[in-house]
Amino acid sequence: MKRAELDRAASEAADFVKGQFSATPRFALILGTGSNQLADAVSSETVIDYGEIPHFPRSTALGHRGRLVCGQLANQPIVVMQGRFHLYEGYPRERVTLPIDMLAQMGTEFLFVGNAAGGLNPAMATGDVMLIESHIDLMFRPPWAGDPGQAVPTSRRTDPYDPHLLASGLACGRHHDFPVHQGVYAAMLGPTYETRAEYRMLRRIGADVAGMSTVPEVNAATRHGMRVLGLSLITNVASPDAPQATSGEEVIEAARAGAPKLEAIVLDAIHRNS
Repeated sequence: MKRAELDRAASEAADFVKGQFSATPRFALILGTGSNQLADAVSSETVIDYGEIPHFPRSTALGHRGRLVCGQLANQPIVVMQGRFHLYEGYPRERVTLPIDMLAQMGTEFLFVGNAAGGLNPAMATGDVMLIESHIDLMFRPPWAGDPGQAVPTSRRTDPYDPHLLASGLACGRHHDFPVHQGVYAAMLGPTYETRAEYRMLRRIGADVAGMSTVPEVNAATRHGMRVLGLSLITNVASPDAPQATSGEEVIEAARAGAPKLEAIVLDAIHRNS
């Protein structure tokens, strides 16, 4: 799709959602695998299935409900995505990031991006939260969907993750007495989990966790000037020398158990920036 077509699609999607939710959502939250229950904290909600929104893809990944929850969280208007779109589902990057373009047109300033991730750093444990301070993009897909010959926009920041949101998230963990790490997220194309050799490679190049999402959305949010907080929920910890099979159901269950920590960090960030 050309840039003009993408902008028109995002505009039509935004107009549709605004027709059912008139407030300007300064905050938006993308829920990762197994974290659907965070949307239960939203009050006075308007729920819209992705299939109703013009130009939206369908969410087919396990543990992704595929709907938009719009309402109030901590007395602030928010849009919550219960489920995202992945490159491994066959969508091009511009379709994966269409919701971010839509949110930008709706006036979103803060984007909280959650994901379920495999831990690579042995200091982490299942159920811990890691705040993303930087990422490694190993998806090998063009980062920008534009017209041929069009200049690619660049960010003025070395990393797209907001340092003030990162600091407040770490403080929230200390206040509530649960572990919160900070580190590097490696984005893999998926949909298969990493091999032992890939785990070793990722750790050697500086990654603390690995997942199959987040980076396309974060890059799109940065182009729109949004302040981004990335939250990885550790659903399993890799041990290359003693590998264990990982199932999607186990990842969902681990994410569900750790979701209250993500909720505490998100609520704290909203309070601090209201």
